[in-house]
Amino acid sequence: MKKFLIPETGRFYKANLHAHTCQSDGSATPEEVKQVFMELGYDIVAYTDHDIMLDRSHLCDDKFLALNGYEMEINGKGTPDWANMETCHINFIAIEPDNLKQACWHRSEYLYAHAVEYRDQIQFYEDEPDYERFYTGECISDMFAEGRKHGFFTTYNHPTGSLESYPQYMSYNNMHAMEMYNGHEYNPRVYDDMLRGGKMIYCVGGDDSHNRPTLMSGSGLSWTMIKADKLDYRTVTQALLDGNFYASQGPDIHSLWMEDDMMNVDCSDAVEIIFTASNRRAKHFCAKKGEVINHAEYKVFPDSKYVRVTIVDKSGKTASSNAYPIEKLLG
Repeated sequence: MKKFLIPETGRFYKANLHAHTCQSDGSATPEEVKQVFMELGYDIVAYTDHDIMLDRSHLCDDKFLALNGYEMEINGKGTPDWANMETCHINFIAIEPDNLKQACWHRSEYLYAHAVEYRDQIQFYEDEPDYERFYTGECISDMFAEGRKHGFFTTYNHPTGSLESYPQYMSYNNMHAMEMYNGHEYNPRVYDDMLRGGKMIYCVGGDDSHNRPTLMSGSGLSWTMIKADKLDYRTVTQALLDGNFYASQGPDIHSLWMEDDMMNVDCSDAVEIIFTASNRRAKHFCAKKGEVINHAEYKVFPDSKYVRVTIVDKSGKTASSNAYPIEKLLG
């Protein structure tokens, strides 16, 4: 009997879970961001302007869903030079459409660029003290925990672009997911480090789009494909919480399921399909020269902690499934 890891029913919705507008440090209005991504075939955009969350419900219609969110940055103190400064960035995406109160708010600090113009519009928990940010694993883990407590889906963003290394990101806990892709950035080693270190989290893709000609500013470079029954705010955020999605730079994962102890995947035209496990149980399928493959199956071993799948197309672009704990696969 088949056990589907990504639901058999519903449809895939293409989502950018990381976008900025002119209301922080981007150049496009929220309406222009919607237009850009709809023209690229997207159904969903999470608006994650720096440090401010504004209500985006006016952008929603039967073909487009705007998720409310914001991004927080915690900067290292080693150098004042932004180009060489270590930093940690976190996205908070509201699970409920009417959750418009920010977690970890500070009444007078941290806003920059155009975000400062919207300080008076921000809703926050007035009975909570100003949240001070410190570039430590303890503080950043607490910020992830506060986000979850206050009803947000939390992601750890662009570890490569943040100049973070193993000791830093391995000290972070309580996140739901990390960015496998951020524009052109691809972080499989960071993901496996975290998984092998006991952090059984999801992986997402986003553009970090600013729609201006600078680092990490493009649109349509990487995305998250969310499987849901309908294009409805709470249905989509529940799919995020349940892990019913995969991340991609190009290839499609059509179906992913278990049958007995065999993990199966159907996908768009690929030259490689890779099953990665926590141990040396990996398996690599390659198409013959000039050909493609669209299916592979892999025997799951009980001595692995998790298994995940990577699809590689002829241009070298990849799609990445979430990691699945072995007890879910064989239970």
